[in-house]
Amino acid sequence: MSDASRETELAARALAWTRRPQELICDRIESWEHGTVYRMSRYPTYFDFNTVRVRDDPRMRVEALIALADQALEGLEHRRIDFDSAVVAEPLRGEFRARGLKSTRLVWMRFEGPKPERAEIPVNEVSYDTVNDLRIAWHQEDFPGRDDSELHTHRREVRLALGTRTLTVSDNARPVAFASLDLGDDETEIGALYVLPEYRGQGRGTALTQTAIAAAGDVEHLWICADDEDRPKQLYARLGFRPVLTTTEYLRLP
Repeated sequence: MSDASRETELAARALAWTRRPQELICDRIESWEHGTVYRMSRYPTYFDFNTVRVRDDPRMRVEALIALADQALEGLEHRRIDFDSAVVAEPLRGEFRARGLKSTRLVWMRFEGPKPERAEIPVNEVSYDTVNDLRIAWHQEDFPGRDDSELHTHRREVRLALGTRTLTVSDNARPVAFASLDLGDDETEIGALYVLPEYRGQGRGTALTQTAIAAAGDVEHLWICADDEDRPKQLYARLGFRPVLTTTEYLRLP
């Protein structure tokens, strides 16, 4: 297989992984000409499971895409449009933002490095609920001042149903950082990694990532996702992850 074919195959595999939770959880999955509409009636505030996905270049104006989302997500308070290709999404970014949608460009990375040595900072596996305060703190950094308790309840139900494992670093028995492992068939994602601001830059994120890599075992694909415009992707690259896919999400909150 040529290098180009291999890159195309890995991007397609990563893209299929991003769709997997929706395919497993959503109770309404409807195709449209350039993608898919996902809805989950039980979790109306869980953005990830109530979204319009854009598979290719629809050659539509932002106004038309928002109108499509208004119809597809009718009855919901938010609007979410996911582009499988950041290249397609990028020219529309300014207008989406002008219309009140938050833009996030995500880079999906695959682990291709050597297995790390044992982390110098102790990391323990704990129950999902042990790091609830950290999940809320992380959410507040992205969406300050919002009461999204219903969303957190829905997220807990979904992640436990999907078999998420939780790792944490503590300071005097208080969790100050955590990572999640989302499990699949011969592939796993380090699906969340967060360190409290006052504990950053001290090796905890590195220790969590190293432990998560080891805990994932010998899966064919180990994924991690990062904000393409933030620093964590540099840490993941140093630890052996390589970019294979870049997507974009547009979100308008209630």
